[in-house]
Amino acid sequence: MQILDGKIVSQSVKDDLKSKVDLLKQQGKRLPFLAAVIVGNNGASETYVASKTKNCDDIGFLSTTLRFEETIPEDELIRVVEELNSDNKIDGILVQLPLPQHINNESIINTINPSKDVDGFHPMSTGKLIQGSPTFIPATPYGVMLMLAHYNIETNGKHAVVIGRSNIVGRPMSILLSQQIPNGNCTVTLCHSHTKNLKEICFQADIIIAALGKPGFLTADMVKENSVIIDVGISRVADESKKSGFTIKGDVDFENVASKSSYITPVPGGVGLMTIAALLKNTFNAYEMREANSK
Repeated sequence: MQILDGKIVSQSVKDDLKSKVDLLKQQGKRLPFLAAVIVGNNGASETYVASKTKNCDDIGFLSTTLRFEETIPEDELIRVVEELNSDNKIDGILVQLPLPQHINNESIINTINPSKDVDGFHPMSTGKLIQGSPTFIPATPYGVMLMLAHYNIETNGKHAVVIGRSNIVGRPMSILLSQQIPNGNCTVTLCHSHTKNLKEICFQADIIIAALGKPGFLTADMVKENSVIIDVGISRVADESKKSGFTIKGDVDFENVASKSSYITPVPGGVGLMTIAALLKNTFNAYEMREANSK
């Protein structure tokens, strides 16, 4: 069993990006610029955006975070996004989800200029992903693909089971694994809350991507020997022994599943770190496209 270490892989991605940014600085060129929008006081969102900002600083990206009260009207938030669209200094825009209930997520996402959609959530990005055209890939699935590539995990002809059908992880993950690309070419089964015989389906899998948000859901009796286990889940579970009052758990019963797997991601320290690394790659790609189009 080998741990798929998100810290090692994400650092490799960031080192590569930093070297490219250092070269831009030497050449006196404009630097990549990421703008984040956060609404309300969601603790997890604040932590995530703060991590993105720190990582931008570490590799030399410019960044800004725009914070708004939870009561901001939807039309006002749309105007904020439109202003970022028109700002030629901004390469990437991300609007941190979830948004308050009175704001329609789709309306905000659809307002983002597709050329700045570094989260990969815009319908145009999704359409291109389905067609296999170059586009921004949602950061978590993109991070998983980068991890598979780093560890040279064989996927060609393998049976991959994706548990979870969200537009952010499950669906794009299933598309990527099935495409005729490096670390793709899988036969993919996409499972969800209405899937029957889930245990039997998982037991047939060579690769399992668990992305449903239920701590410890994937147990040892659901996986076959030498399978590859990618745990996308991250949940706060009450734990009085911790100063914070909670501990972080993934969707996989790590202690019991690890011994049966050939490769497995830990939580924390796995896919979460790759999500941020992939977002940074998307931002740099957006920067390069904007620079190319401006010539």
